[in-house]
Amino acid sequence: MKRAILAAAFILVAQSLPAQEYKDFGKDRLNNSPRHGEWVDIKSGDRTIKAFVVYPERKDKAPVVLVIQEIFGLTDWLRSLCDELAENGVIAIAPDFLNGQKFEDADGASKATSALTTEQIKTVLDATSDYALTKIPAGNGTLAVCGFCRGGGWAFDYAAANPKLKAVYSFYGNALDDPAKIAKIPCPVYGFYGENDERVNATIPKAEELMKAAGKKYEPVIYKGAGHGFMRSGEPNNPNVREGDRKARDEAWARWKTLLRQL
Repeated sequence: MKRAILAAAFILVAQSLPAQEYKDFGKDRLNNSPRHGEWVDIKSGDRTIKAFVVYPERKDKAPVVLVIQEIFGLTDWLRSLCDELAENGVIAIAPDFLNGQKFEDADGASKATSALTTEQIKTVLDATSDYALTKIPAGNGTLAVCGFCRGGGWAFDYAAANPKLKAVYSFYGNALDDPAKIAKIPCPVYGFYGENDERVNATIPKAEELMKAAGKKYEPVIYKGAGHGFMRSGEPNNPNVREGDRKARDEAWARWKTLLRQL
């Protein structure tokens, strides 16, 4: 009888506890950063979009890079990458496409991200771009966009929708294959891909063909020994860091830093 009572009590307590939130790495960098990071509210019609912004330490105005989340959402890792961008002299702003939702695991976040519609994605990106260009006094009027995984594909696609972009950095996301959209791209597109990611890499040749035909600049680089998501899985603070991805991440960052200085 006592066991039954204890078991029932345990179930009631377990049911009353909040679900454990999906945890990620990256907070250590954010907590120890000398740079200023903050959450801002972006108005878009009747909706308010949350976005995370990190500012570089510099005495002049800076370019702004719009950071698009990977399929896992606006994670601690993505926010730590915003800080790393700011360390390299740009203002980084990352909108929260999932509107503050919390998830117990990566699978829940992935499903929510996958459910976003094309219209919802564009609405968030348009509102964030407008905020970046008109509401950030420290910005110098130059806007670029980067994205990772699913967000890498969104970044490439969004290039066709925003004529104010000066550069696109697409990390292991599907390349654009729509000639009508490609004709509208106003800026160079720089691709970062892992050698062991044939699903995504299979989309590169068509994009190369279409971008060349349209007179657009597309520079895809495939990093040897790297898999999909190497910027995350190669992160030194990742408890499950993969050596091949770490090397690719270092090479990709070296290239990216050079490109950022060109903004």
